[in-house]
Amino acid sequence: MLWLKALHLIFMVTWFAGLFYLPRLFVYHAMSEDEISNERFKIMERKLFFGIMTPGMLLTFVFGIWMLVDYAWAMFSTNGWLHVKLTLLLLLLVYHFFCGKWLFDFKHDRNVKSHIFYRWINEIPVLFLFAIIILAVVKPF
Repeated sequence: MLWLKALHLIFMVTWFAGLFYLPRLFVYHAMSEDEISNERFKIMERKLFFGIMTPGMLLTFVFGIWMLVDYAWAMFSTNGWLHVKLTLLLLLLVYHFFCGKWLFDFKHDRNVKSHIFYRWINEIPVLFLFAIIILAVVKPF
């Protein structure tokens, strides 16, 4: 069981590293004005999203679901914190796919959002991280 938890946390950290960094790349990409920078950001964003973030997300969910099936499912009906955590994870999944949409907008030179928009978007994963970790560790309800 501890191996599952360790792997779940390792891939969660990997996923969040990408969730923190990709919108920061979007900030710089939205500010870039030359073609060389534009193409460089496209490569960096694609590799981060498909090479780190998405595998991290998938493996986070695989090991998380495995833990649910193994032991936490019994707690699901009695502990409200787990309901909230799973809801937040679904919302984080939506955020992940929005990042993918913005990545494709940049890829096809269709981005219409400013670097200021992405600066604000960059803060969203921090809120999720705080809430999810507090729910999982403190189990407040």
